[in-house]
Amino acid sequence: MNKISSRQLYFFLACVMPVGKLLVLPSLLAQYAKNDLLFPILISYLVQVAVVFSVLLAAKKNTSLYGLLENTFGRVASIVILSIISIFFFYAALLPLLEQRLFVQSVFYDTLPSLAAFAPFFVFSAYLCAKPLSSQGRVWDILGPISIAGLLGILVLSVGSADFGALLPVGGGGSGTFKALSVSSGWFFDGAILLMLLGRIDYKKGTAWKGALFYLAGGLGVLLFFAVFYAVFGDLAMNQYFAITKTSKYFSGITVLGRIDYVFIYALALVMAFWCAIPLQAGIDCYLQPFGRERHLATILSIAVNLCFLVLLYLLDNRFGEILRCITGPLFWIFPAFCVLLPPLSLLLRRPNERS
Repeated sequence: MNKISSRQLYFFLACVMPVGKLLVLPSLLAQYAKNDLLFPILISYLVQVAVVFSVLLAAKKNTSLYGLLENTFGRVASIVILSIISIFFFYAALLPLLEQRLFVQSVFYDTLPSLAAFAPFFVFSAYLCAKPLSSQGRVWDILGPISIAGLLGILVLSVGSADFGALLPVGGGGSGTFKALSVSSGWFFDGAILLMLLGRIDYKKGTAWKGALFYLAGGLGVLLFFAVFYAVFGDLAMNQYFAITKTSKYFSGITVLGRIDYVFIYALALVMAFWCAIPLQAGIDCYLQPFGRERHLATILSIAVNLCFLVLLYLLDNRFGEILRCITGPLFWIFPAFCVLLPPLSLLLRRPNERS
């Protein structure tokens, strides 16, 4: 079985996980919290830091999630629980895929139909999803520096246009800050993803608290970008979707050098492509853990799931706003239930040969 080294895990936590929060979420939080948009994102990150820490502590047992569940509840119950978790991962994958499709069409291929522009992603995703999530360790070694370079490049080009006075006075968002907190939950399923790495992490002494710190470091990068984003646009921030493509376009050197910021945007887009496939990969892995990967089961499931999502995105074309309001509105509680309450319970599960 492939093992994730500590270095690869830290790259994943600090550099890969944050990229999915840089497109629609900044403008969405600005809509509700205005200049207080940093507070809901900070609270969400602090909660997930505790979740990440707890899941990484459970990784000390060196047993997969299925192994822990089977030893605690039995085979049938563990399969049922994993099936429910799998459904959640597929549900969680919907929002990133929808916003990524709009991002690709609007920024890179605005003359092509949205489905034609994004359909190749599912070929790429089907290849990734046929492999265990732990097989991406070496990929994260590469994506980590690319993500850092992309975000730093955009921040450097953007900061000259920023007026950080726009973030004052504190409290300008009023009660909308609490609404923004519930809205942001749809982007914070990071701790739940780590459940699928249980038994596949090469756990060393201190990995749990170091992993939590690296995750927090990635969150500080996100907070810095959100601050620059609002400092650039102020009250207009709520209308600036696909934030990473907007803040750097006011860099003075662009008039001479052209859109050099696209180098960094493409870098982050590459990392996002891998990130968007991860919930699908985690959902498929929930079914594969009890039954194994024999007889091409992983390939069959991967093709079937990605084909279903391709059809689903076709059916939901031009309905991103409705889906967003539904997921972040009446159904927002699903994410706290699966991403805040469920992952720490892994500490209570028993590994094989462990007495109750």
